[in-house]
Amino acid sequence: MQSALHITTTIQPGNKIELQIPDGGIGDTVEVFVILADKATTPPQIRQSILATIDTIHSQQPSRTAAEIEQQIQEARDGWEN
Repeated sequence: MQSALHITTTIQPGNKIELQIPDGGIGDTVEVFVILADKATTPPQIRQSILATIDTIHSQQPSRTAAEIEQQIQEARDGWEN
């Protein structure tokens, strides 16, 4: 079974990171993914404002069925041929 380990660490001088694998063996192959943390996070009040704006936009537009959307796309494609 494949196992995973989540480790949070800090960047050391020289842009290096150090990991200590508890169950690793010398010569074992590992895959390493590095995900850099966001330096600027969106404050909760802005996130809520964005969600409220999206909700407002959705409430102002009539909901459409997949068939109606497909018909609109087909009409647009038909217009390209002219």
